[in-house]
Amino acid sequence: MGTLEVTDPTSVPGYAPSAFQRWVVGLLYDPRDAVFVRLTLRSVGIMLPLVALLYVYFTWWLAALVSLVQLPLLAPPVILMLHNTMHRPFIKKHRFMNRAHPYLMSALFGIPTGYMEHHVAMHHVENNLRADLSSTMRYQRDSFLHWLVYFFRFFLFIQVEITRYLVSRGRTNLAWRAVVSDLVHVGAIVGLMFVDWRPTLVLFLFPYVAVRFMMMIGNWGQHAFIDASRPGDSYANSITCINVAYNKRCFNDGYHIGHHVKQNRHWTEMPKDFLDHIDRYKKEGCVVFERLDFFMVSVLLFLGRYDVLARRFVRLPGDTRTDAEVIAFLKERTRRIAADVPEGAVMNA
Repeated sequence: MGTLEVTDPTSVPGYAPSAFQRWVVGLLYDPRDAVFVRLTLRSVGIMLPLVALLYVYFTWWLAALVSLVQLPLLAPPVILMLHNTMHRPFIKKHRFMNRAHPYLMSALFGIPTGYMEHHVAMHHVENNLRADLSSTMRYQRDSFLHWLVYFFRFFLFIQVEITRYLVSRGRTNLAWRAVVSDLVHVGAIVGLMFVDWRPTLVLFLFPYVAVRFMMMIGNWGQHAFIDASRPGDSYANSITCINVAYNKRCFNDGYHIGHHVKQNRHWTEMPKDFLDHIDRYKKEGCVVFERLDFFMVSVLLFLGRYDVLARRFVRLPGDTRTDAEVIAFLKERTRRIAADVPEGAVMNA
């Protein structure tokens, strides 16, 4: 095998020096996060007029166009913007904006208002082990039926479960914030249904469901291939996706192993970290795909297309396995993990 090439972005977009750029940088802890301020302003600038338009002049064809802008076009980078800003200090001046910012994005795109409490205070702490409320361990991870159970458990019971989890860990303030913010979110949607149910359905209720669907099918793909002998090891319970358009749109989110190993690593540093530690990835038997994102990994598993997964499986230096051998390896990694299997230590470094 030749030198492994990575084409994912390793720098932020370049911006011309201007008074606006100086103002943006002055807000931030890290100047590289200016891209997030610009994404926020662009998203709000697009969505607020569309919201007003649908409430003033509603037609179903216009609603369909707005949904295409809101969900496939804007929601993925916005979600991953929030993912990055909750892991690293973001706004230095006017710090109240660090809470106002995700709530505004949640309102416009249906993102869970308890995203930070679930993701940072629970998921990364538990690292996909059994106490993780979004753990994939107990499921057969190439089964769509099992994924439906996984999704509906999250959708219907997450507020009860995250509250119980956080309270049991002595983080009552986070539990309170997650529950109250979601109740306010749902209450606002219900109230707007009485104003006009049609735009409210399109703009707020449908995204509330669709974004949870998107996030959980993504998390399934991120943690679909687990070494049952060490499920608490980030190198063995997560995957990495490289050289895919998703990474360009969503701030290198495909580097999920590297993110779990060091959750506050800046997104521009992910490809270099992967290449710098390629021998470790090989030694640990990591699952790496090329030209696939997490959503497509999940879909291919549901369809049983291990042949496609094997073709997109990255053979790290020294790996000479055939497609048939890779398929056997991947199938072993998707099996349900019995409750009596030792979970092992969480690997963070």
